[in-house]
Amino acid sequence: MLNLLRRPAVTPVQLEAGLAELGLDGTQHVIVHASLKSFGNLEGGARALVDALERHAATVVAPAFTYNTLLNSPHERVRASFHRDSRVSRDIGRVSQELVERAAAERSFHPTLSFVAMGGEAGRIVAAQSLAAPYQPIGALYDLDGYALLIGVDFGSNTTIHYGEYLAGVPSLTRYVDVGGRVLPTAFPNCSADFNNLLPDMHFKTRRAEVGQSTLRLYRVRDLVDATLRLLEREPEGLLCTFKGCRCQQVRQLIRKEGLQPRPHVGL
Repeated sequence: MLNLLRRPAVTPVQLEAGLAELGLDGTQHVIVHASLKSFGNLEGGARALVDALERHAATVVAPAFTYNTLLNSPHERVRASFHRDSRVSRDIGRVSQELVERAAAERSFHPTLSFVAMGGEAGRIVAAQSLAAPYQPIGALYDLDGYALLIGVDFGSNTTIHYGEYLAGVPSLTRYVDVGGRVLPTAFPNCSADFNNLLPDMHFKTRRAEVGQSTLRLYRVRDLVDATLRLLEREPEGLLCTFKGCRCQQVRQLIRKEGLQPRPHVGL
């Protein structure tokens, strides 16, 4: 009986039609955040999705974070080393891991907050990253008039917003990573649990498509970053969560003490 109630698998043809409906025609540079489960059942899984994205985007980008490398103190024992093929943290998703496993993809150097990219502008996008500005690959997409594609996920997965916070001058926290045997400081952001607070500002700047049980939403990176700047100008704590134990509370105290200190956008 359960098998009779199960919806049929989403096919690659349906997936490609959904991407085309969004206006993705192979000329755009796209950062993707995806939940495969949101489709119900996608025929071919992560491989089929990355194949389709490769056909519908000039460059495909994704976060490839590895949180087990992050250190809270410069004296903390290094638990894991980072290399080009390090596995992506499970909560980042199977699509990012699929990209990492592709030989043609390039991955940035950051041991915790790396990005993976494949396509025409992959090299310039991943090279933009630094320890002081780990979300600078989003800045590269900003310059390339890129897009953020959310597949079955909410704004809590929308990494682009962190770059808007960076430009607005939201204080970063200091964490540490092992880079080639040296433990170095890196900027690390607040959490993203309340990023849905930006949704009202993006209501008329969304392209949507339905594929199986999944909703696909496409945003211009520039629109997301600029909307983040406007929101934080009105409400500097507007994207911080209220969970007592979260690092957002450290960031909140820094904002109340120092205010926002806007940072310049460094172009490609």
